[in-house]
Parts: sequence; C-alpha cells; structure tokens
Amino acid sequence: MKKKSKIKKKIKLSLFEKILYFCAALFLLLSPILVVFTQATLSKINFEVEKEKKAIEEQKKTNESLNMAINELVSLSKIQEVAEQQGLSYNNNNIKTIVEEDNKDITQTETEKDN
Repeated sequence: MKKKSKIKKKIKLSLFEKILYFCAALFLLLSPILVVFTQATLSKINFEVEKEKKAIEEQKKTNESLNMAINELVSLSKIQEVAEQQGLSYNNNNIKTIVEEDNKDITQTETEKDN
C-alpha cells in the first residue's frame, strides 16, 4: 500500500494583499474599541448638557424670585413705608404735575404774551 502523502502548498501573497489583509484585521480589531470610546464620550457630553440645563433652570428660578422681590420693593406702599421710617411724610400739596404742551401751542402763547 502506498501512502498518499499530503502535499501542502504555500500560497504566496503579494505585498498589496498582505497590506490589505493587515488593514482589514486591524479594522476589525479597532472598530469595537472605537465604538465604545465614542459612546463613552457621547454619554459624558450628554451628562454635561443635562448638568448645564439644571444650572440654567436654577438660575431662572433665582431670577424669577429676585424679580418678585424687586416688584415688592418698588411698590408704592413699600416706598411710603420706607419713607415714613426715614422720617419723611407724604404731603399732597407739595406734589406738582408737569404737563407738556405741543411746541406749536407754546410758541403761540409766547408770541401772544409778547404782543
């Protein structure tokens, strides 16, 4: 009996094929790492965005409460209360109202006075 000997043939690859296979293997190894890295970066950025949104909402609430405090302090009753605490009094006779007239009416009145 004759044994069949197995002959192994070596396949010779060109330099271009070697580089191509190397790049494909490198891509297959690095693509999952790249996906995980980008997802982690995206999660970090989303967390920072949510943190900033929360800070903005808190600042809006603070601004709203400060506006309410300003409106309370500007009210006429508060002004009168502070004036009384400082020793000032409200005298209606000391209040003078200034009304603007049209320039035409003022010039007519001045010319009538001159005549």
